[in-house]
Amino acid sequence: MIPELGLLALILALCFALVQATIPLVGAWRDDWCWMALARPAAWGQLAFLVFSFACLAHTFLTDDFSVAYVAQNSNSRLPWYYKLSAIWAAHEGSLLLWVLIQACWTFAVSIGARQLPAAMLARVLAVMGMISSGFLLFLIDTSNPFIRLLPNVPIDGRDLNPLLQDIGLIVHPPILYMGYVGFSVAFAFAIAALIEGKLDAAWARWSRPWTTVAWAFLGVGIALGSWWAYAELGWGSWWFWDPVENASFMPWLVGAALIHSLAATEKRGVFKSWTVLLAIAAFSLSLLGTFLVRSGVLTSVHAFATDPARGVFVLVFLLVVVGGSLTLFALRAPVVKSQAGFGILSRETLLLVNNLLLSVAAAMILLGTLYPLILDALTGAKLSVGPPYFNAMFVPLMALVMVAVAIGMFTRWKDTPVRWLARMLFPILVVSLLIALTIATLQDRSSWVVAGSCLLAAWVVLAGLRDIFDKTRHKGLLKGLPTLGRSYWGMQLAHLGFAVCALAAVLATVGSLERELRMAPGTAIDLGGYYFLFEGTTRLQGPNYVTDRGSVRVFRDSREVAVMYPEKRIYQVQQATMTEAGIQAGVTRDLFVALGEPLADGAWAVRIQIKPFVRWIWLGALLMALGGMLAATDRRYRTGKRQLDSDTHMTGVQP
Repeated sequence: MIPELGLLALILALCFALVQATIPLVGAWRDDWCWMALARPAAWGQLAFLVFSFACLAHTFLTDDFSVAYVAQNSNSRLPWYYKLSAIWAAHEGSLLLWVLIQACWTFAVSIGARQLPAAMLARVLAVMGMISSGFLLFLIDTSNPFIRLLPNVPIDGRDLNPLLQDIGLIVHPPILYMGYVGFSVAFAFAIAALIEGKLDAAWARWSRPWTTVAWAFLGVGIALGSWWAYAELGWGSWWFWDPVENASFMPWLVGAALIHSLAATEKRGVFKSWTVLLAIAAFSLSLLGTFLVRSGVLTSVHAFATDPARGVFVLVFLLVVVGGSLTLFALRAPVVKSQAGFGILSRETLLLVNNLLLSVAAAMILLGTLYPLILDALTGAKLSVGPPYFNAMFVPLMALVMVAVAIGMFTRWKDTPVRWLARMLFPILVVSLLIALTIATLQDRSSWVVAGSCLLAAWVVLAGLRDIFDKTRHKGLLKGLPTLGRSYWGMQLAHLGFAVCALAAVLATVGSLERELRMAPGTAIDLGGYYFLFEGTTRLQGPNYVTDRGSVRVFRDSREVAVMYPEKRIYQVQQATMTEAGIQAGVTRDLFVALGEPLADGAWAVRIQIKPFVRWIWLGALLMALGGMLAATDRRYRTGKRQLDSDTHMTGVQP
C-alpha cells in the first residue's frame, strides 16, 4: 500500500506543478492578482506531496520491501541502514525523484524568500519553475516510476547496492550536487520571467544574484565531494580524471561563475544584459545536458547510470525545448536586452568581459572534448578518446589568464581607470609575487617552472586581495574599517583566496606526486620520498555484506613510526564484485596513499604506493570558494532589496 500511496503523491504533485505553471502566468498577463496568488500555494502543495512520496520510497528501503522493483535492484537485507537510505538515489529512478524534490525545495524557497518581488514578477518566476517541475514529473511518472511492483514473483532478497556507492561520500555527494544543478533553474526562471515582462534592469539582476550564488556554491561543494570520493574509493590515487560525467558538472559551475560576475555588472552599470541572460540560459541548459549524459546510456563512466537509452530521448527533447524556447524568446526580446552604458578599454567592465569570455571558452572547450567522441561515433562509427592531455593543455592556460585578470579587476574602476594609477597599485604586488616565485624555485629539489609560475599567480591573487583590503580600511583604521566592508565583499575575497589555493594545490599535487607499483610480500619494505613503507601482510575479515583482505602497512620516517595504514580488497558477496579500499594517512602538506592490487603467490600482493603533496588543499580551496559564495549571498541588501553602491564584491575599486 505504501508504494501505491507514493505514486499517488507523485501524480498529485504533478497536478500542483501544472497549476503552478499555467494559472499564475495567465494571471500576470491579465494583471489578475487572485490568479497570480495561486503560485505560492501551488508550490507548497507540490513540495508537500513530493516529501510524502520520497518518505514512502525511504520506507520501502528501510523495511526491505523487495516487492518494489527499485528496492530489489538496489538494496539488500544485510546492507547497513545508512546505505539503504543512500540507495534511494543510487540509481536512475530514485535519483530523479530526489531531483524533483530538490526542485520543489528551491521553488518553495523562492516563494518564501522573494517576497520583496512585485507580484507579477514572482508569479512569472514560479510559473517557469513550475514548467520545469512538470517536465521532470512527467518523465518520472511515465518512464521512471520508482514504485513499480514485482508481483507475484517477489525475490527473497535484493541484488544489493552497487559496491562503488557504498561510501560515505556517496551519501552526501548527490544531494549537494543536485542542489547546485537544480539551483540554476532559479537563475533561469528569473531570466525568462524578465524576458517575458520585457524589463531587464538593476532590480532584476539584484534579485537573481543571491539565488545564483547559492546554487554555484552548492555545485562547487558537490564537485569537491565527488573528487574526494573518487580519490578515496576508486583506488587510483588521483583527484580528477576529466571523466565525461565529471565534466558534465564542471561546465555549469564555470558558466555559473561567469554569470555571478555578469549579474554584478548588470546590477551596477546596466551592462552585459545579453551576456547575463545567455549565461543564465546556458548554466541551466548545461545542467540539463549533464542529466542527459548521465541517464541516456551514451557514456561509459563509473559515475553514469546504466539506463535505457529511450529515457535519454525524453531528457534530450526536454533540453531542446528549454534551449530552443529560451533562445527564441531571447531573439524576440533582443531590443530589450540591449545595453546603453559605455565604458573604456581599461575599466572594470572590460575586465569582467574578459573574465566572462575566459570562463565561457573554458566551458566550451570542455564541452567540445566531452561531446566530440560521441558525435564522431554517431556519425562515422569511429572510436576516439579525448583524455587529460587535451583538457590540461587547453584548460590550464585559460585559468592562468583568469588569475591574472582577477587581481587587476580588484583595482580597476567603473567606466575608466587611469593607467599610471593602476600601474602604481599593481607594481609592488608583481614584484613581491616574483620574489616569492623565485625563492620557491630555488628551494626546490627539482627545479620546476610550472610550480614557480603557479606560485607566482597564486601570490598575485592573494597579495592583490590583501592590498585591496588594506586600501579600503586605511582611512578608518584596520579594526574599525573591516566590519564596514560588507558580507558580499568578504565573500568575494574568500572565493578568490579559495580559487588561488585550489589552483596552486592542483599543480603541486600533480607535479610533486611520487608513485610506485610493486610486488610486496609480508616483511618487505620500500623507501619512497623519505618514507619507509613496511608491508606486514593481510588478514581475512568479515564485514556486514562483504569479505575483505585487510592489509597492514607501517610507515616510518627517520626511524620514527608515523602511521599504520590498512588498505583493503573487498569482495561483496551478493554481487561478487571486488572493490579496492585505499589506506590513506592524511596530513596538512601531504597524503600517504596505499592501495592493494591483485593477490600474488606466497602471500604477496601488487601494491600501489603514492605520496600526494597538498592534495587536501584542493578541496580546501573548493570549500573556501563555496563559503565565499554563501557569505556573499547573505549580504543585507539582498534581504532589504536596497541597492548598495560602495560595498559590493570586487566591483568596487579604490579611488585614486
